[in-house]
Amino acid sequence: MKTAIFSLLLAGISHAGFEQWTNKDGKTAEFELVEVTGESGMKSGTFRMRSGRTVKISSDHLSEADAKRLEEWKAAPPEVESKPSVFDEVLDGNLVILDGKRLKKHQLAAKPTKYYVFYYTASWCGPCQKFTPSLVEFYNKHKEGNDSFELVLITSDRDEGAMEEYAKDKNMPWPQLKHSKVEKFKSKFDHGVEGIPSVIVCDLEGNIVTAKGRDLNALGELLK
Repeated sequence: MKTAIFSLLLAGISHAGFEQWTNKDGKTAEFELVEVTGESGMKSGTFRMRSGRTVKISSDHLSEADAKRLEEWKAAPPEVESKPSVFDEVLDGNLVILDGKRLKKHQLAAKPTKYYVFYYTASWCGPCQKFTPSLVEFYNKHKEGNDSFELVLITSDRDEGAMEEYAKDKNMPWPQLKHSKVEKFKSKFDHGVEGIPSVIVCDLEGNIVTAKGRDLNALGELLK
């Protein structure tokens, strides 16, 4: 990389997305890498300067470490705009999640793009106690980086204190509907639940996709 290219940027505060890059001569500058083209072993990056100008730089003009960064760079996936769902009215502002040892108010960082998974359960239910650890393991495995779904617990416990103890005992990582809103939810959405534990998958329009979510292998395939 020509030293002159790096001289175009003056030292200063980094902007979001800007990182320090080094050429073979050891000169450094801050660019935002916006695109990588070319074949493996000889790729070129399109870099944006803080002035807004762009410049194309090939990997053979970069330091060994930064040439490797360029080769391994992957564009961030496009953001998927969340769609409204029929559940928003009841769920928005009415979720809690385990934070340490307490259930605290929770706002979804991103609403699901395809499905809500509703887990009907209770601390007093023996089969629920046996099934919940498997669901916790499933959620921890499949949820990170997957915005296609969100799981929300719908309790049949007598109060929020029992919900909290249950969540703490099982290290539940998902949000729960407040106890005070459960009856409103059940009256608005009849999922045909006759016994617990029950895992119901719905699309954003409220249609039941499957009422057999306890089959975690099949659920995993659906939520990919």
